[in-house]
Amino acid sequence: MAFVASVAFVATLMPEGQAEPAIDPSVLALSQGLAAALTDASAATGNPPSAASPARVSSLRRLSGGASQELWAFEWVSAARSQSLILRRAPTGARQRGADGPGLAAEAALITLAGQAGVPVPEVLQVLQPAHGLGEGFVMQRLPGETLGRRIAAVHRPALARQCGDALARIHALPLVGLPRLRCTQPRAEVDHLRAWHARHGTVRPVFQLALRWLAVQAPADVAPVLVHGDFRNGNLMVDLDDTAAPLRGVLDWELAHLGDAMADLGWLCANPWRFGQSQRRVGGFGLAPELFAAYQAAGGRVDEARVLWWQVLGTLRWGIICESMGQAWLSGAQPVMEKAAIARRASETEIDLLALLAPRSGHGPYVDLAACVALVSGDR
Repeated sequence: MAFVASVAFVATLMPEGQAEPAIDPSVLALSQGLAAALTDASAATGNPPSAASPARVSSLRRLSGGASQELWAFEWVSAARSQSLILRRAPTGARQRGADGPGLAAEAALITLAGQAGVPVPEVLQVLQPAHGLGEGFVMQRLPGETLGRRIAAVHRPALARQCGDALARIHALPLVGLPRLRCTQPRAEVDHLRAWHARHGTVRPVFQLALRWLAVQAPADVAPVLVHGDFRNGNLMVDLDDTAAPLRGVLDWELAHLGDAMADLGWLCANPWRFGQSQRRVGGFGLAPELFAAYQAAGGRVDEARVLWWQVLGTLRWGIICESMGQAWLSGAQPVMEKAAIARRASETEIDLLALLAPRSGHGPYVDLAACVALVSGDR
């Protein structure tokens, strides 16, 4: 652990003036390691804390968010100021979601590059090093705002949809030279991946098979790859609910970033699972497609609506297979967490969403055109 000799380190886990409960040794070690890491960062910028006013980690607490990574909130307190920060860290001994993910150091690099290009993101203060003894991760600014999708989608937020279009155009325009090493994928490769993933579960879902067939037949041609966020959706955005002019505060969760088709990000953002009950608003439940598309094009992007729809279908199927995999993890005992079983039931929701996309009913009546479904199954469409 890298210490600066002239600095006395103090790590506190509760605000001053409050009695501290018994401290978990692992949490104490984490607090001390964070203090060392952030002092290293301060020293690198030429502004280390002084011995007369030692910096400290205060109010360290684990957050419930973060499906695959640990999230810890804390205050970094010095004589000059107090900063609200977040540690994003890989769980000890746990396999990260998606074996082809770029890794947390690469995530931090991508966030920094995106911020330099004008994308709203939290500032990264330090990437953890082996000497800090904390594993893989990074420390970033804690942004104020809301991430709960249902609250964000409660009302129409056209400015947020436009900001999303602008942010995505800036992400997709980032030069590939200088990016960390990322996997590269194209439409047909994604279909093959989902087909194999679904097959491993051994479940029988005719609608999934129908979607796989449609995706294979309708697969668009390969394109010149760009940086794709990979999980740009309602729930991974920090939003100021009171700001109607520019509510987007930060684009979060870059762990699925890769090189590929720019339209994949737009299609994923438009998928029904991320509308949180507000299906009438295609963009995350908070915005309309024309708002998103116009801002994307105004920022230099080019929208191919047919490709967006194709990726929306693929993204919907992908979420269904993710739900299915959570059910398998629960049934096998690999992850005996009731949340996994609860999410697994949502696979049936994606079947309805897929049919509504592949065979929509116009006007009044059923949600799905049953005659069109028959035509799809028989191969006449």
